[in-house]
Amino acid sequence: MDRAQKEKVVEELGQIFESSGVVVVAHYVGLTVAEMQDLRARAREAGGSVRVAKNRLAKIALDGKPCASIADLLTGMTVLTYSEDPVAAAKVAEDFAKENSKFEILGGAMGENALDRAGVTAVSKMPSREELIASIVGCIGAPASNIAGAIGAPASNIASILSTIEDKAAA
Repeated sequence: MDRAQKEKVVEELGQIFESSGVVVVAHYVGLTVAEMQDLRARAREAGGSVRVAKNRLAKIALDGKPCASIADLLTGMTVLTYSEDPVAAAKVAEDFAKENSKFEILGGAMGENALDRAGVTAVSKMPSREELIASIVGCIGAPASNIAGAIGAPASNIASILSTIEDKAAA
């Protein structure tokens, strides 16, 4: 890799570190190509990505970025799992680590907050952005349906009372 290619990689990594909601760092010693492809496919489905980069270049890219705290984790054969959604990459990495003992999560960063192994696990258990939006919409929609039901209820009550009176009068 010549200097121009290295500079391009550092720039790409810098953009990843700036724009990602969460970055998870893990060791992947012993994973097969098929297992890595599986990890990449899972990350893509969740809206994230997986990147293997030279630790030295990643450390240069981290300089001055919000998640610079993960520089200490970049030793050995490391892989970066990242996503804009603050939960997606952590969930993908955590699920993959449960199935593959060779994939060892070291930690990560969520914005400026450094995450240890337990922190990544905690983030992975949080609801995703889509789940939060769905629950908020549900909370907003519930009062509206209650109001519509309350408004419609007196009219139906009056109608049933009138029909009862008519039945009694007819009898």
